[in-house]
Amino acid sequence: RQLLTRDPPLSGGGFGAEVCEAMERRVDHLVEERLARRQGQRVIFARDLLDTLLRRDLEEAASTLSATTGLAYHPSTEGEHVSGVYRQRVTLSSGRFAMIDDGMGFQLVPWRPSLEQQLGRQVTGVMAPGGNVDWSFGRKRGLGI
Repeated sequence: RQLLTRDPPLSGGGFGAEVCEAMERRVDHLVEERLARRQGQRVIFARDLLDTLLRRDLEEAASTLSATTGLAYHPSTEGEHVSGVYRQRVTLSSGRFAMIDDGMGFQLVPWRPSLEQQLGRQVTGVMAPGGNVDWSFGRKRGLGI
């Protein structure tokens, strides 16, 4: 995120210099991965870079969880219903996510503090725009379709 700002607020010495060097190494890595390219002194980042990095982060975590749990990963999309047992919180470089186990597989969805009280319980929600989930907790009684 700091690489995408126009004027990074870092000093040229001490810790600020270390951060600048780390950011330069990060640019080199992004260029190697073809997620950015250098044009003179400028760096041109790939379109939707943050979304691409988030997706890669989620896919890597999902692969690890699949190998550990034996469950299949089902990516979630906007407007989709999310329902299952909240099994664990997963902390990635791109943020915190909740592992929701529906018995057939699992989804990784954005974690919220309100979810933590529901660990091991049934949760239901809908993926909202912007990557959030509108949650309702527990099983509801009543007529179903």
